[in-house]
Amino acid sequence: MKRRLIALTILSLAINIVYGQSQDTIRLKNPSFEDYPRVSSAPSGWLDCGFPEETEPDVQPSPNNEFKVQKPANHGYTYLGMVVRDNDTWESVGQKLSQPLRKGQCYSFQIDLARSSTYISQTKTTGKDANYNTPAKLRIYGGFGYCDKKFLLGESSMVINYNWKRYVFKFEPVDDYSYIILEAFYQTPTLFPYNGNILLDNASGIAPIPCDEEVVAEVTPPAQAEDKASSPPPTPKPEVVESTPPPKVPDAPKAIPPAPPEKKPVVAQPTPAPKKEPVVFQGKEIGELKEGTTIQVNKLFFEANKSTIRNESLPTLNEIYSFLVSNRKVVVEIGGHTNNLPAPDMRAKLSKERAEEVAKYLEGKGISRTRLQTRGYGSSKPIADNSTRQGRQKNQRVDIKVLRID
Repeated sequence: MKRRLIALTILSLAINIVYGQSQDTIRLKNPSFEDYPRVSSAPSGWLDCGFPEETEPDVQPSPNNEFKVQKPANHGYTYLGMVVRDNDTWESVGQKLSQPLRKGQCYSFQIDLARSSTYISQTKTTGKDANYNTPAKLRIYGGFGYCDKKFLLGESSMVINYNWKRYVFKFEPVDDYSYIILEAFYQTPTLFPYNGNILLDNASGIAPIPCDEEVVAEVTPPAQAEDKASSPPPTPKPEVVESTPPPKVPDAPKAIPPAPPEKKPVVAQPTPAPKKEPVVFQGKEIGELKEGTTIQVNKLFFEANKSTIRNESLPTLNEIYSFLVSNRKVVVEIGGHTNNLPAPDMRAKLSKERAEEVAKYLEGKGISRTRLQTRGYGSSKPIADNSTRQGRQKNQRVDIKVLRID
């Protein structure tokens, strides 16, 4: 009797533990994006968070071969297709969470991502059909309402793979967020918008994890050039196949002394490193960084007649931060500019203060102030006509200038 009571107690504790864990995991509505295949309509359970007057994301694969996206789903029957456009707009969806993400708690989230080699749609800049097949990335936000991108929870690397790949994210929310937003976005930093796509399928629940737990961002190997495999189990095999050729080079001529084969990888490995140094800012490849290169920063907004940075500017500020982290030897000047509406003495003051606010943000994220110089140009360097509203908006800007490379 006593043994039976102990066994029942252990069983009860186990059930409570499992039940408690399932309660802690935040479940998404329609995580596999299942719905009738259709264009310009977000899947059930998800709300379109895109730009006004732009089409909504699509439930793929394409019905009637529209858009020519015919990739099989990795889970279920359908998946979500989102695009970024060359008119500086992009697609996103959101939903309310079953329970909020909690400040101070860390979470793990997984989702299958891929891109389609063909995604034919009309481009707004020319009015002609274009193939939206350039790689994009996934950004995930937490917020306090539908489509409220209050905090960037995580972002993927560029999704270049045509086969499905499992991506893992670690969330560290700084507040209690009740909503989640999934957003397609350009290569960052972004100077020139382009046409690209990203496919999403089989999202997991959002599971609490210890904050010191490491996560692997991508748990499947790099995709092959062909668009075939759709199920996760076979995908680890290409990784083994791709990693074997380097050792086979020295193994083949075993009769030859080992010294020559060893020299080949030693010479070959260091050479790609400089080429892989990030030399892009705002999406434009600028080759070797040169002193004097000036890059206009888009989507950096301030309160009217103030130096207060608006919340929607945070993604852009984080792009500048990423650029500086990736190019640690670069010293830059942050230049503030205004249009000609403020009084002349106000223009210089305001442009300098805005540049300072950007520098303070970057310094707060860990960029050394010795790498950040600021200058206020007022309205002395217009890039557009101040007589139009659009021109004045363009002139009210921030530029990043490469001063030197230490």
